[in-house]
Order: sequence, then structure tokens, then C-alpha cells
Amino acid sequence: MEEAAAVRRAVAETVRDVVPGPLQDRIVGFVDDGSMVPGTVTVLAAESFGGDDVNVEGLLERAVGVQLIYDGLRLTRELVHDEPWDDGEKADADMGILAADVMVARGFYLLARSDAAECAVEVVRAFGRDQTEYREGGDASLDSGLERDVLELAVLAGATAVGATVPDADRSGFAHDRVDGAGYPTLDGGVEDGLRADLRALAEGHVGERAARSD
Repeated sequence: MEEAAAVRRAVAETVRDVVPGPLQDRIVGFVDDGSMVPGTVTVLAAESFGGDDVNVEGLLERAVGVQLIYDGLRLTRELVHDEPWDDGEKADADMGILAADVMVARGFYLLARSDAAECAVEVVRAFGRDQTEYREGGDASLDSGLERDVLELAVLAGATAVGATVPDADRSGFAHDRVDGAGYPTLDGGVEDGLRADLRALAEGHVGERAARSD
């Protein structure tokens, strides 16, 4: 659980300059109440592809970027579904939209110079398409697309941080195996161990493929 705790602390530090204070509190509180799977997968992917001697502190910027993009879109999704403006909660809803915008924008900034930048843009585009379809047809199954896309982004951001490449099909397979509906599970020891094992198996498979090609 050290990776998750490190990401959580880094998120709070990253938005420390956000003003006014209530907006900063809204962001930190929303992230704290959710799952740290996206940021943790980013770190675990880097450790799996780069080895246990990878410097976690050096990965936190990418991990926070992935986490903030996810939580910003997750908050947007909640607002789309709940439509709090219709219930006379305009001030709180407006604060929510602002918090979501800040999280996504800050996440983009942190990933802008990384190999995951283009993927991050596509995550947001896909989210917009899915939510538009949801509003038109009410198909709630579209919601899980966000969780799958963000896991693919997390694997890419982590692996490329240590100079590794992961084919799109492998990232997609990992994400689909780990997502069942909207939302991620609470990140306890069992969930983290499962993620680490799956990512190490993915990394070891690529090492084997490279060795076979070199022979």
C-alpha cells in the first residue's frame, strides 16, 4: 500500500496552489473518497517493467496526472448522472464542475511531455462520446469505458516512464480483465497484490518475447 499512499500525498501536494481554499478541499476530499487504483497502477507498471529498483518518487508526477484525469472525469460523470442543477443545488454543482475541470487540466499538464499525452487526450474524447450517448439513450453500460480507458493510460504512462513499450492489445486486455462496471474497487492489500501480479506477468511476457526475437 506504500504506492497508493505516496500517490495520495502527491495529489494533495500538486493541488496545494489551487484557490480558493474550498475548491482545493473539494478536490482533495473527492480524490480521498475514491479509489487510488489509477495512480497506483501507473507506479506498479513502472516497477514491473523497470524492476524493483525503480525510483517511485520519480514516477509520482505521471501517477498523479493519471489519477487526476480519472477523478476529474469521474466527478463529471457523477454530475451528468445526478444533474444537481435540477434539484436546486446550483452552487455546489458549479463548484463540482470547476473542481472537475481543474483536476483534468492539471492531469493533462503533468502528462503533457510524456509518451502518454496522446492517450490521455483520447481518454477524454472517448469519455465525452460515451457520456453523450448515455444522455441520449440512457445506456449505463457505457460508464465502464472510463475505467478501462484509464487503466490503459496508467499502464502506458508507467511503462514508458522506464523506457518500455506495451502493445495496445495487451494494455486493452489487462484493462478489460480488471474492470467490471463503473468504478474501481477499494485498494486494499489483496487488490494491490493482484494488480502487481498481473502487471509483472505482463512485463515478463514481453521480456520473453524480446529474448525469443533476439535468438
